[in-house]
Amino acid sequence: MILIWLPLLVLALDRLTKMQVVARMTEGESIPVIENVFHLTYVLNPGAAFGMLPHNRSFFLAIGVAAVLAIVWMRKEILSEGWRMRTGTALFLGGAVGNLWDRALTGLVIDFFDFRIWPVFNVADIAICTGVGLILWDMVINKAWEN
Repeated sequence: MILIWLPLLVLALDRLTKMQVVARMTEGESIPVIENVFHLTYVLNPGAAFGMLPHNRSFFLAIGVAAVLAIVWMRKEILSEGWRMRTGTALFLGGAVGNLWDRALTGLVIDFFDFRIWPVFNVADIAICTGVGLILWDMVINKAWEN
């Protein structure tokens, strides 16, 4: 069940926040929440994380779809793993679908969290990074117990 409800929750939160940014801000607008520390900045990202490989829509769509299909294909194995692997995969899946949604519609990902010392990001990015962190943590813990 976690591979259904958690990705849907991430996707809903990602879509809701992105829709609010689009409805209330203009592209490039930046609203300070904590001056020079945290701003809401509306950016359209044509690339991957940190704007890498810009304007490769087909490539990113293919990678996103492949990741989703791989998770669906391996769902039984994933669900037989511990909570870190299950939760991490679910978070990753929700984030991947969230950014895939943007890429499919426009080729650009809506970003808005801006800590000024880091590239601007969104809810889907948080879910992807947290998910990958949990997956790696699970792999390290499981490897440590094997030795």
